[in-house]
Amino acid sequence: MTLEADTIIARRKLRRSLSLWRVIAVAAVTAAVLALGLAGSEPLFDLARSSDHIARIRIAGLITGDEDTLKLIDKVRDAKRVRAVIIRINSPGGTTAGSEALYERLRSLAEKKPVTAVMDTVAASGGYIAALAADHIVARGNTITGSIGVIFQWAEVSKLLETLGIRMEEIKSGELKAEPNMFRPLSEKVRQVTEAMVQDSFRWFTGLVGERRNLASETVIGLSDGRVFTGRQALEARLVDEIGGEKQAVAWLAADRKIDAKLKVIDWEVSKDNLASGLDLRLARAVLKALGLSSLVSLDEKILPAEHLRLDGLLSVWHPAIGD
Repeated sequence: MTLEADTIIARRKLRRSLSLWRVIAVAAVTAAVLALGLAGSEPLFDLARSSDHIARIRIAGLITGDEDTLKLIDKVRDAKRVRAVIIRINSPGGTTAGSEALYERLRSLAEKKPVTAVMDTVAASGGYIAALAADHIVARGNTITGSIGVIFQWAEVSKLLETLGIRMEEIKSGELKAEPNMFRPLSEKVRQVTEAMVQDSFRWFTGLVGERRNLASETVIGLSDGRVFTGRQALEARLVDEIGGEKQAVAWLAADRKIDAKLKVIDWEVSKDNLASGLDLRLARAVLKALGLSSLVSLDEKILPAEHLRLDGLLSVWHPAIGD
């Protein structure tokens, strides 16, 4: 009888012990998930965003109209605690269609909340299109901006192929299909239709400048030969409103839109890893770092964004090496 009682007691202790370890295991997993979430670029919980604040959205690098950035803008637009928005721009531009999509989404944001743009080192071409969506534009005195224009370019290698003894053959449904073509010289007809396409986008761009900056069409055309301006030159040309930085942007929000100047300015960022694969990627990178393979982590982080660097179609971009 005593042996049976001891067995029952031992089993109960074992069950309690197993239950305790289950609780500990669940707590450990939960803590790990929370830690990974908080370590990411978009925390799972952010107490700062739970109170009134000014949101800061950064537009940096090449503009492609990527869906993640557009969704972020929608989140900021719908966030009840966001009282105003500062768009920090450091971009030479990108695709014209991507810049158009970004502009439209930022205008949708501006319909609900005051928006001001702050230009950093470069806010040219498509970067300037993004700034046009704001209600007030602030630039540094030495910011590079402007480059109002559209470009469509390709390499023409027919002479090289001829030298190598290579001839391209094709069968196509129409004379202008897949034109312009890098494998043969540009015909006059192809040049005409391509120029018409570029000019159509150019008219859209200059119309946007005239509308948003309240400039006469003659004035806009004079500023739209593709040149870039310093912030000071842009102010004189009325392409921007003020010289300065974020301090001046906040002061404008307070004076013109009655936003409390003491509100914190908080970054809203696109998560580098989406929810479905983000935790897995972060965990894998953490393991690689723990094993002393940080070089592989750096390589991974360089390779993953590379797919966004390809620019096809009409471009609104400025860079000395590209030549807009």
